[in-house]
Amino acid sequence: MVDVILEAAARVFDQHGYEGATTNRVAERAGVSVGSVYQYFPNKNALLTALHERHHLQMQAVVDRALAAAHGGTLREVIEGVMTAALAVHRAEPRLQRILHVEYPFFERPADVSQSARRLFERTRAVLEAHREQVGRDDLDLATHMVLRMVEALVHSAVLDPPVAAAGALEAAITEAVEGYLLLRR
Repeated sequence: MVDVILEAAARVFDQHGYEGATTNRVAERAGVSVGSVYQYFPNKNALLTALHERHHLQMQAVVDRALAAAHGGTLREVIEGVMTAALAVHRAEPRLQRILHVEYPFFERPADVSQSARRLFERTRAVLEAHREQVGRDDLDLATHMVLRMVEALVHSAVLDPPVAAAGALEAAITEAVEGYLLLRR
């Protein structure tokens, strides 16, 4: 039931924006009573908070699939796979992404509370450790933090305020920026 309600909420926020989203619209879209929505989510802000966490879980799954697909590949191949997959997820619901990351980011759970955010950090750090001979950064915790923030900012910008660029050029530019930071010897 929670998954059905969250999926409906994602569609309603994506279609109507924050102001136009109501628990009644979410209930109607989910095919449940508004009481069922309130049973799990006391208001639309609670729905938005849950959508932030769901987004982190989606990104964790995307990263895991990209890492599995690039297993044994170079650091660049790993970065390319993650970039392509992350952009696809964000492009699927652009209006919802604007709500989650620009208009109402304060509904996101802090990284130290979010299990999915911690898992994403751990997974990313493990990749950097696996490619340690290529990574020119001594502090892998800091490098992980920087990579996650770079990817987050560049992917969100690419989706929310896309530049005019040839197909694939944006993905390549993001990959080069992340790879350049990681390979830079200090």
